[in-house]
Amino acid sequence: MTRTITPRLRTLVLLLLAVTGALFAGAAPASAHAALTGSDPAQGVVVDRAPTQISLTFSEQVAMGDNSLRVLDPKGKPVQSGRPANVSGTTYAVRLRAGLADGTYTVAYQVVSADSHPVAGAYTFSIGAPSRTVVTDTGAGAGGGAVGALYAVGRYLSYAGFIVLAGGAAFVLACWRQGAGVRALQRLVVGGWLTLTAATLGLLLLRGSYTSSGKLADVFDLDLLGQVLQTKTGAALVSRLLLLAAAALFVAVLFGAYARREEEEGADEDAAAERRDLGFGLAVGGVVVGAGLAASWAMAEHASTGLQPGIAMPVDIVHLLAVACWFGGLTALLVALYRAPADTPLGTDAVRRFSRVAFGSVLALVATGIYQSWRQLGSWSAFTDTRYGQLLLVKLGLVAVMVGLAWISRRWTGRLAEAVTPQAEAGSEAAAAPLSATGPAGTERAAVPEQASRSTAVPAGVVAGPGEASATGGGSAEAESADPDRAAQLARQRAAVETARRKRVRDADPGRAGLRRSVLAEAGVAVVLLAVTTALTQTEPGRTEQEARAATAPAASSPADTSGALTLDMPFDTGGKNGKGLVRIDLDPARVGANEMHLYVQRSDGRPYDIPEVKVALTLKAKKIGPLPVAPEHITTGHWAANGVQVPMAGDWEVAVTVRTSDIDQVTVSKNAQIG
Repeated sequence: MTRTITPRLRTLVLLLLAVTGALFAGAAPASAHAALTGSDPAQGVVVDRAPTQISLTFSEQVAMGDNSLRVLDPKGKPVQSGRPANVSGTTYAVRLRAGLADGTYTVAYQVVSADSHPVAGAYTFSIGAPSRTVVTDTGAGAGGGAVGALYAVGRYLSYAGFIVLAGGAAFVLACWRQGAGVRALQRLVVGGWLTLTAATLGLLLLRGSYTSSGKLADVFDLDLLGQVLQTKTGAALVSRLLLLAAAALFVAVLFGAYARREEEEGADEDAAAERRDLGFGLAVGGVVVGAGLAASWAMAEHASTGLQPGIAMPVDIVHLLAVACWFGGLTALLVALYRAPADTPLGTDAVRRFSRVAFGSVLALVATGIYQSWRQLGSWSAFTDTRYGQLLLVKLGLVAVMVGLAWISRRWTGRLAEAVTPQAEAGSEAAAAPLSATGPAGTERAAVPEQASRSTAVPAGVVAGPGEASATGGGSAEAESADPDRAAQLARQRAAVETARRKRVRDADPGRAGLRRSVLAEAGVAVVLLAVTTALTQTEPGRTEQEARAATAPAASSPADTSGALTLDMPFDTGGKNGKGLVRIDLDPARVGANEMHLYVQRSDGRPYDIPEVKVALTLKAKKIGPLPVAPEHITTGHWAANGVQVPMAGDWEVAVTVRTSDIDQVTVSKNAQIG
């Protein structure tokens, strides 16, 4: 049975690893969880006088370092003075040097949001008139590259280690106490502890580079490590390491003293009471340590900021513990079904207990998940309009699949229970049979039923040498009494044969085989679900994303404001790869005569987009004027500008923009606006 199952198990594990790798490989750098909602001067504007400072407003409070906010002149030299400061609420500013020359300046920011994720970006404004700029790389490497990928893997492994550690221990204490002495379960839980510890140390080392330069060379920079230790995330990681030391003591007692007491047979009432007290103490201590470990995530990520953090953090702790009990217990159940020794079989009672624990975990997940979804999304439209909502829909689908597989597992559990009853009766009859041998330590062993003994008898040549009596022949008793060592060897071989027979009978049970398959499928879905959940923790919440859009999106076609400026937004789709985006045109002062035009091209996700070619034409169809071509010059990533754009008369002008995203993919979009 093992030879046929092992290749399938190996294939499934490789497939799941490939799916997980694809999820990580296809992911962009960690999405910002704090969004830039305003700036002064604003993006793309031309001011008459040099400002004394630059201020940025975010959707939530952020952490800033000395170089978090930089202002670069057209030659790429920094012109900020001093370090950034929090001027009010979520607005941060840095002072500028006096006497700045005319031209286009680049504002680059790189901060850390309150939920621990790096936020980076850049925009331009001009003093006097736009100019060319040599700034192409703003240094916003935070959250991406090799360090970002390693950090994402570390986050996944830390979640997986916690789930296996907490869920495996809970399975032993709540469902199968005899499992404390099973070596396979011991290795599983200890492996979870080692994985979580190693991943936490790795995250602590990677953190400084992850939130600043994004360079592998900075991973072991002690100055960066010192800065990390002073942050909320650094404190959470250090707290997790301290709690893992307590978890190590818990694991040692669980698989040491507790396992030995569970293996004792025929103990008196005092010993039984001592075992119960030890189990109760382990349960209380395990809950405290598990909740503390879960809190190390809650205190540093989504739950710690935004709406109702006082409620969200305890809810997040309960959510993580429920995930651990379900997924981790499922992993332990799978190991027990495949690796439990024949002399310590996994009973139906243990499977039923886990079924009840899993059902309670699902209820807790539903309750806490509804609250978290409302808190992070805020509207039904966010399910489809934001990446967070789309990932959440995928997660909900996977949970539904797991619940369906769990229902199948419950049916197999019922069939397994029906099969156990006749086997138990047969076992009681065998126990009442005459005793046939004495083991090495003087313990007696029940005789194997006649049919089983015939099919599993030890060959005589295995025990008896040439010219000696057969171990199964009539002279076996005399041989055993004459040679105690040979008797001990015979007893061990009989025990091994009996153990193998029990394992074959157990593995041949269709109820147990069906339960194995359904639990294995559940575990496979759980691996993918954990990858999606990890991606969710690195994705900007839908509520924040929509609020940022509302704060920064201009009207589609707006008349001249107090300054006479006009803004037009035109979505485009060239039909090719990366062919979707948005063109934004700012015309100032949008009057008859000379005007300044700024053109911005963005991808569908809002990031600046450099395309091979962009052209503009103005047409006044009512007077048959035009098209008047405008050839804007490239300023910086996704930004073009043109000075002295002449509008000969007032009227309803058609502004047409031709966008080319490749050698063959091109489209022209247009919109009418009142100019003059």
